Amino acid sequence: MNAFSPKTPVVFEPDTANPRQLRDAFAKFATGVTVVTCAGENGPLCITANSFSSISMDPPLVMWAPSKGSRRFPLFRVAERFAIHVLSADQSDLCWACSQDAHALREFDHLVDEAGVPLIPGCLARFVCRHVACHEAGDHVIIVGEVDKVEMSEGDALAFYAGKFGQFAQQ
Repeated sequence: MNAFSPKTPVVFEPDTANPRQLRDAFAKFATGVTVVTCAGENGPLCITANSFSSISMDPPLVMWAPSKGSRRFPLFRVAERFAIHVLSADQSDLCWACSQDAHALREFDHLVDEAGVPLIPGCLARFVCRHVACHEAGDHVIIVGEVDKVEMSEGDALAFYAGKFGQFAQQ
């Protein structure tokens, strides 16, 4: 087969008895990676998310969508303030740690803003938000935040594709 021949696609109907196929199909979309943080009763909380998107410029709105099945979900659903950190290519260890442990920031440098929201340094962008809405969406909830403060810097982005980390490099 030469490089210009079409590949035979896999066609299927989503089936809750076999969610792996649908998960694999969703993984064909390369995304950036974020860590969302909020204050918790026992210190800073964090969770990884690639379900982040901007929504509106006026007012400045963003969204992310945690799984209802996550043990951290109830804590993030009620957080009045949170920060979404767009990770740089050299932050995969942080990303991995936050995906495994809600309290992983104890092991990483971070600051806390005047509202108690944990802030991770060295990210490509940070959006400090006020919670404005939640929308049910199947086994996830879309959390909408109004952006109060932004910080950004240059660098290469941490990427996620087909279950693996990579990077988007600037050209």
